[in-house]
Parts: sequence; structure tokens; C-alpha cells
Amino acid sequence: MIFGLHAVQAALESPVSRVAEIWVADERHDQRVEIIYKLAGDLGIRLHKTQRQQLDDMVPENRHQGCVARCHPLAVLDETDLDVLLDNLQQTPFLLILDGVQDPHNLGACLRTAEAAGAHAVIAPKDRASGLTPTAIKISSGAAERLPFIQVTNLARVLRDLQQRGIWLVGTSGDSEMSLYQADLKGPLAIILGAEGQGIRRLTRDHCDQVMHIPMQGGAESLNVSVAAGVCLFEADRQRRL
Repeated sequence: MIFGLHAVQAALESPVSRVAEIWVADERHDQRVEIIYKLAGDLGIRLHKTQRQQLDDMVPENRHQGCVARCHPLAVLDETDLDVLLDNLQQTPFLLILDGVQDPHNLGACLRTAEAAGAHAVIAPKDRASGLTPTAIKISSGAAERLPFIQVTNLARVLRDLQQRGIWLVGTSGDSEMSLYQADLKGPLAIILGAEGQGIRRLTRDHCDQVMHIPMQGGAESLNVSVAAGVCLFEADRQRRL
């Protein structure tokens, strides 16, 4: 199941729609729901109007915005898909790597931010990290349907492969000497962010070509990983536009 208007609309608008059936709260009559009705009708997808309580029962403890859909799972992308993506990429590679981010809310927010900043893919390990849960898909506001999310079995090996392709690996850590605004982020690039509260793992850091920190004022010692992703990715995007 997926839920939320953005998530359902994005799934309907995907080149290969994976939506099988939709339920909409009968109290909703606004323009956003009308878009769902039209897209579902054009694709011949069954749509049910129902009471909000049924939707609450279908996705308990989740804010569904009056819209729930039963979908086929998103395709699971792996190292082979990453190779194909990079082999066919016509632009300078720009990647986000998440080293052990376990909160699906943070994963969804990172996907949304990465797409907005122009990243070509988000990479994460399969183990001890969040996958594309319904919550992550909803929080991504459609980015999960459009931006490749690649789960790898051996992150260290993938990092070595990226380096062999000439992709510069830039990690983040509060104890690094180099500031984000001193880093050169214009070339083939993968920005690496670590798990909430822990940062990037030692082995991951050992593979980095550079490690940078985000300059901060006030008493906060760190940022939420999705906020840090936004700061780093949009600084890279700014530099790449110069």
C-alpha cells in the first residue's frame, strides 16, 4: 500500500504505472482529488469512494490525506542497475550516498531533496538501513517514483568502483577541517552522509577522497541527515551551475 495524494499521483504518472486499485475518502471533492480521478480513469484503474475510517484501518497511524492505493512493489535496483545508469549517463555524475540511514522519514526527505537538487541517484546499503517503505514513499512526495534508489550489498566495494570511474567521494563529518564551502564539488561527485547521530562509518570514511563539515553557529552540534543533505546537495548544485 502507498498513501498520500503526492505519492499516489506520482505513482499514477510514472511511465510504468504500478497502481492496481485506489480508495479515496468520500468527503474529498477538491482539485487534487479530481486529478487522481482523471489519472485513474485514463489508465482504467479501479477507484473506490469510501469512508475515512476504512482508510484509517487500511493504513493505521499514518496520515493518508484521504487517499490510499494498492500497488505493485517498486523495482528493487542494485549494483547492476547502478552500472547501467552510469554507463548511459550523458551528464557529469552527481550522486547521494546514505550510509546506514534507518529512519524512513529521513530517507523519504533525502530522496525529495536529492531529486530537487538534480542528483542522478541515491545509493544505500541493503542491511541496517531503511528501504522504500510506504512512509518513505509518502515523505518523498513522488521522488521515490522518479529518482533511482539503489540498494547495494557491499557499500565499500561500490565506493571503490565509483572511484575507478573517476567519481570523487566526499564524506561529511563534524570533526573535519575542510568546510563545505571550501570543497570543490563541480566534477563527478558522490556526497556521503551518515546515519542519524552516528555519522559515516569508519570504513566508509576511509574510502572518501575528502571529508568536509557544514559550518554551524549556535549551540547545535549536528543537523538532521535530510537537512544536511539539502545543505550539501544545493551547494554542489550551485557550484555546478557556475
